[in-house]
Amino acid sequence: MATYAAPVQDLIDALGRLPGVGPKSAQRIAFYLLKVDDEEATKLARAITEAKARIGFCTVCFNLSEGEVCTICSDPERDQSVLCVVEEPRDVVAVERTREFKGRYHVLQGAIDHLQGVGPDQLRIKELLARVGAEQITEVIICTNPNLEGEATSLYLSRVLAVPGLSVTRIASGLPVGGDLEYADELTLGRALEGRRVVENG
Repeated sequence: MATYAAPVQDLIDALGRLPGVGPKSAQRIAFYLLKVDDEEATKLARAITEAKARIGFCTVCFNLSEGEVCTICSDPERDQSVLCVVEEPRDVVAVERTREFKGRYHVLQGAIDHLQGVGPDQLRIKELLARVGAEQITEVIICTNPNLEGEATSLYLSRVLAVPGLSVTRIASGLPVGGDLEYADELTLGRALEGRRVVENG
């Protein structure tokens, strides 16, 4: 049985560990990378290395940031009283594209998924509660994905955020159930933000 040379197989295996990349896709990407010229391959390797070296997480909201605090958290023009809670940094980009939201964000860095062993303690929920207690926040918009994990996370957050004087809302269901925010068009996501509703506790 023919096998690939070790460096090729190592490349295929490494690509196959990326989310959403199956064995066939990993093989196609590996062959493509081996065909491109050295300059293009080096440019890709440099981009990965540089991103890993220069990008971390904002110490306030846990969005991707080049500095200790991201540009959104450090922007004095943003509404300090409203927090939009999202699962991943890519969801911040999706919401920002709508141009409907002028507040700040809190990135959970995931969603509750008991099948995968992800509970509240694995997410940035303690930090969210600390922010609500320390900052002048009057509304928290739960903007998790409209799927089972996102809904479970939303339900949990609505319970732990049930404090006097704080409005907890959920984006409207203009988004398809089972979909991801990053794939929603700006108009649909914008309308979902406009039509957010108060989350009932319990």
